[in-house]
Amino acid sequence: MPDEDAGAVYRAELTPLSFLQRSAAVYRERVAVIDGERRLTYAELGERAARLAGALRAAGVRPGDRVAFLAPNSPALLEAHYGVPLAGAVLVALNTRLAPGEVATILRHSGARLLVVDDELRALAAGAPETVETTVTIGGAGNGYEAWLASATPYAPAGPVPSHEEDLLALDYTSGTTGQPKGVMYSHRGAYLTALAMALECGLSPASVYLWTLPMFHCNGWCFPWAVTAAGATHVCLRRPDPDAAWAAIARHGVTHLCAAPTVLIGLAERAPAGRDRAARPVRAATGGAPPSPTLLARLEEVGVEVTHLYGLTETYGPSAVCAWHPEWDARPAGERAALKARQGVGNVCAGPMRVVDPEGRDVPADGATMGEVVLRGNTVMRGYYRQPEATADAFRHDWFHTGDLGVMHPDGYIELRDRAKDIIISGGENIATIEVEQVLARHPAVLEAAVVATPDERWGERPKAFVTLRPGGSATAGELIAFCRDRLAHFKCPDAVVFGDLPKTSTGKIQKNVLRAREWAGRERGIN
Repeated sequence: MPDEDAGAVYRAELTPLSFLQRSAAVYRERVAVIDGERRLTYAELGERAARLAGALRAAGVRPGDRVAFLAPNSPALLEAHYGVPLAGAVLVALNTRLAPGEVATILRHSGARLLVVDDELRALAAGAPETVETTVTIGGAGNGYEAWLASATPYAPAGPVPSHEEDLLALDYTSGTTGQPKGVMYSHRGAYLTALAMALECGLSPASVYLWTLPMFHCNGWCFPWAVTAAGATHVCLRRPDPDAAWAAIARHGVTHLCAAPTVLIGLAERAPAGRDRAARPVRAATGGAPPSPTLLARLEEVGVEVTHLYGLTETYGPSAVCAWHPEWDARPAGERAALKARQGVGNVCAGPMRVVDPEGRDVPADGATMGEVVLRGNTVMRGYYRQPEATADAFRHDWFHTGDLGVMHPDGYIELRDRAKDIIISGGENIATIEVEQVLARHPAVLEAAVVATPDERWGERPKAFVTLRPGGSATAGELIAFCRDRLAHFKCPDAVVFGDLPKTSTGKIQKNVLRAREWAGRERGIN
């Protein structure tokens, strides 16, 4: 587009900030946020976001600065999705399940200038580097965050924010498969388009009530902080995805929509209130992270939960693909419906094309059997990895984003994943890099070698299991090694079990993790996403 078109009467920069501006005017008296007994209207949410922006500017935050939030699903974290970019800054929403050292690494890499932390999570921020000039606490004695907002003047920028729709909006950190954190760069434009796609694909409207069972820190909540607001719907905050609390909120607030990893859906299915069935007001649940099993889909259908299968990565703003449903499929047998619904599907309405290619970059036959790597491009692909040009170039080789996922293309154009190109473990929707865990195990003085693979788990889908060879004369118990890991990693990354002995290897000495994994999954099909 020619530069002279910038600022023209027929064009505006795309940004999810416009969603709150509109809803604060059109739906100003509607309830925007429910947090326990607390209620915020859209007018109040808009004012609080502006006050947050004002507080940030008064604290010296300037365009391009990074502002980190370490908080559970709460009004403050929702406000950050608007107030931080309104100030021209970049939001870094931190994973609340990380260890203090991992939090410090991300704060250091992002160069975060200011940190807002929930009182319950202060211990995770204990090692914040000197680059963090200011820390504000949410809740606790004095509730510095509320006082901070109350004393601030709502910020009204003199010019348009952002100045360009490709400006950086957020950094989302993913460990990928190497264990080294990578900051995925989200633009205003990409977030705007993904949010619109989610609102449309999931059927959000002003009558919708969205329950926050998905962490807002995870891919910026799959862009639903912006999608729900765009629809003028109601956000219901849930600090922890407890199934009983979720069902209570569904009943009390008339929840119509939620997003969750399959493990959360398993909890909902198991804890469904007695007497609830498909005749009840349906709840539309979007899921990703692993294909939901046919058994789970059938049980959720029985209790009035309609599942939409999404697929994506941190690098694609969350859901890039959706298993777009054809109404005529409703008449098919339950098993057939479940098989169709478990596929990853097609690009969402705002995404670009999806392909499955061989190592030379050629499309594999659309026969539902020939495997290749899933590659993507288009509006909802990240700008790249922050301060990691080599990793960006590798991910974008041949002008496509390489997902590292192996799948097949069905004759109808729907993609279905079959394996991972690398050894990533997906546990409860969270990625666990096996190399990262292995490196920690190797730091134990008794450990000679270690390999970590996924093992099946009824609750989480997959969990890490360690295979360890001890040094001659070395001594360690499984409990000791697990505790060693838990002192150095987020607990969800640590192995649940340790097996001691020699490791299978190739003729060149490479550990055959595929052999170990095959033993663990013998007789079971591993659902990979």
